[in-house]
Amino acid sequence: MTEYLAVDGGTIAYDVTGSGPLIVLAHGMGDSRAAYRAMIPALVAAGHRVAAVDLRGCGESSVDWSDWSRTAIAGDLLALIRHLGGPAVLVGHSVSGGAATIAAALEPELITAVVELAPFTRKQSVRPGDLRVKRFRRGMLRLLGAGALGSLPLWRSYLDVAYPGTKPDDWDERIRRIDALMREPGRMKAMQRMGRSAPTDAGEHLGGVRGPVLVVMGTLDPDWADPRAEGEAIVAALPSGLGRLEMIEGAGHYPHDQFPDQTAALVLDFLREADARA
Repeated sequence: MTEYLAVDGGTIAYDVTGSGPLIVLAHGMGDSRAAYRAMIPALVAAGHRVAAVDLRGCGESSVDWSDWSRTAIAGDLLALIRHLGGPAVLVGHSVSGGAATIAAALEPELITAVVELAPFTRKQSVRPGDLRVKRFRRGMLRLLGAGALGSLPLWRSYLDVAYPGTKPDDWDERIRRIDALMREPGRMKAMQRMGRSAPTDAGEHLGGVRGPVLVVMGTLDPDWADPRAEGEAIVAALPSGLGRLEMIEGAGHYPHDQFPDQTAALVLDFLREADARA
């Protein structure tokens, strides 16, 4: 059942399932909390209370916001964790991976651990030779086109590249749902504005994180020519010993949706190890 939290500037939609230690799941731009629909049951079965949130401008959250930065998204996530009686493990995908980093650095008492799925957490640059990687070139052209033109067909085309090979069993319904949401007033503009926010604010906070961090990357993620190198760079920027990188073979930019069981297993193993070290 959808619930709503009023925060400064708008309303955030979320739902909560299960009982136990809190995990908050935040999706990427142009998406909704439905991105985690296949992963939530495993987390609940493992004894967690799971809150899936729609980012500002997305899903069932309101669309009129003045700030689309990762810092603003981090504020929303922290407000939700306080509202739900944290602390919490914070899982963020893509843009919200960077937001999770900021939240953990700003209020470490509220964030017990962070999981970043294909995160945009550092300043990005295209290196010589990157565009010779077909997967990266195809994904980036579609992603940039969708953002620049506000084109729903280009966004769907990007998603097809971002889910290489294996598609979820309910892929057709997933795309229909995304299509319907993005046609709602303000949703495409929200994605465009969020996409224009640089991850530099997140990168500035990597050194300030105090709890354990798991970074999960897909080997076929089209958003980077070398996904492993991006994951390794994030781990290297964290305080020594806090970060861990896991690669999912064959996954693109949505490992939690392409391979939900494998992603959930990585998250739960990471949390068990973090608890054992605490």
